[in-house]
Amino acid sequence: MSDHFATNLKLACSHYRSISEVCRQLSINRAQFNKYLSGQSRPTAFNLKRIGDFFGVEDYELNLPPEQFARLIGARVSAVADQPSDPISELFRPLHEHAGNLSRYCGYYFEYSNCMSVPGTILVSLVHLREERGRFLFERQERQERSTATDLHAEVRCRYLGAAFQLQDRMFLIDYESLTLNEMSQTILIPSFKSRITRLNGLKTGVSSGDRRNPACTRVVWEYLGEEINRINAYRQVKLYQPDDPRIDDDVRERLSVGPLSNGLFEIE
Repeated sequence: MSDHFATNLKLACSHYRSISEVCRQLSINRAQFNKYLSGQSRPTAFNLKRIGDFFGVEDYELNLPPEQFARLIGARVSAVADQPSDPISELFRPLHEHAGNLSRYCGYYFEYSNCMSVPGTILVSLVHLREERGRFLFERQERQERSTATDLHAEVRCRYLGAAFQLQDRMFLIDYESLTLNEMSQTILIPSFKSRITRLNGLKTGVSSGDRRNPACTRVVWEYLGEEINRINAYRQVKLYQPDDPRIDDDVRERLSVGPLSNGLFEIE
């Protein structure tokens, strides 16, 4: 790597309000980033790609002569500035800047909830929370078997995509159903303050997939599985369960049922 990297990195950072903001959005330790800026150390290939993606340049362009890089980054910043801003992105910009770091929560989870469309059953879903360019995104897979007039074993699959934020010691997750684009849901979880993440408690609001599309709220439990899992084996467990099914342990059952309603599901008329 050339000696131009540190100079070019400083120039790229000058287009942002502060180095702290850049480090926060990249999720790179400030002390380590300072070493990049001073030329004391070089980023790994992984971090170099993250830095390039963040500033919208290729890896090799970060090593161009400073004069050439200045023209390049200036032109790209101007091109972005000339584009009309997306009002939704602008609306969420302060939220991104003040949200906490969810890196320690990244990985796979089983989500247990009282099923909104089939009251009296427990739905187990598979969630993957990941970090991408300083943002925290997640995917939730659901699968339900339902009897219909034409098929006794019809299978309904759902795939939710969303974003996660940590604000004031709470995790806020908002998503939409990406296959049908006909619903959104929100989940609020209480973070774990233990050194090892096991289970997270919270509430989820959404609508049932029945004909009435009733708004509903349910208690929810996330069970941490790890950063890498056998997705095929995990997905086999994604389905509806009866509350007394031995595969649902007593701790999960109790967390879902605590409250004024025995089935843990609140419908909003």
